[in-house]
Amino acid sequence: MKRENVIEMFTRLREFNPKPTTELDYQTPFELLIAVILSAQATDIGVNKATRRLYPVANTPQAILDLGEEGLKQYISTIGLFNAKAKNVIATCRILVEQHGGEVPRDRESLEALPGVGRKTANVVLNTAFGEPTIAVDTHIFRVANRTGLAKGKDVRQVEDKLVKVIPAEFRLDAHHWLILHGRYVCKARKPDCPACLIRDLCSFRPKTTE
Repeated sequence: MKRENVIEMFTRLREFNPKPTTELDYQTPFELLIAVILSAQATDIGVNKATRRLYPVANTPQAILDLGEEGLKQYISTIGLFNAKAKNVIATCRILVEQHGGEVPRDRESLEALPGVGRKTANVVLNTAFGEPTIAVDTHIFRVANRTGLAKGKDVRQVEDKLVKVIPAEFRLDAHHWLILHGRYVCKARKPDCPACLIRDLCSFRPKTTE
């Protein structure tokens, strides 16, 4: 995609949604971290239903440690892969308490050292909780970047690296959320809603839908 089209694309997305953010419910960096860990292969709606029950009872690393793995499972059992996620959350909370004073670290290396936290999760936390201009490439962003021609790549890291290069600095902080929301509600996997798309004239996707 040409640079002028990239600028026009994000200008339109910004005008439509000036202050985009995650659809996960959270109040603190720790709540966001746990929600993102739980969101792997799960919907934000499903995660929010679970955390609305969990966080009033336990929303700090120590409080979740006090619940224990089996106690935690009672709150997140409606989420896919909840057994593995409970184990990771407990292990993460233990590290946060023992190594970080119960606080969520603000650097990538420390975040990625936490169980259940990969590059994508670290990028979400750095961007959404700490205001870093990172881009977490999930399935939605991967699809939108490739389909539109914004940043084509064979894997998520290749797409991430290209996005960082092609997106102008003024848009980079919010680009992550604009692209996710666009992929979730407009540029959908099975049938993109091209007639309702703000950027259809800038997009290189040829088999555009007409209805």
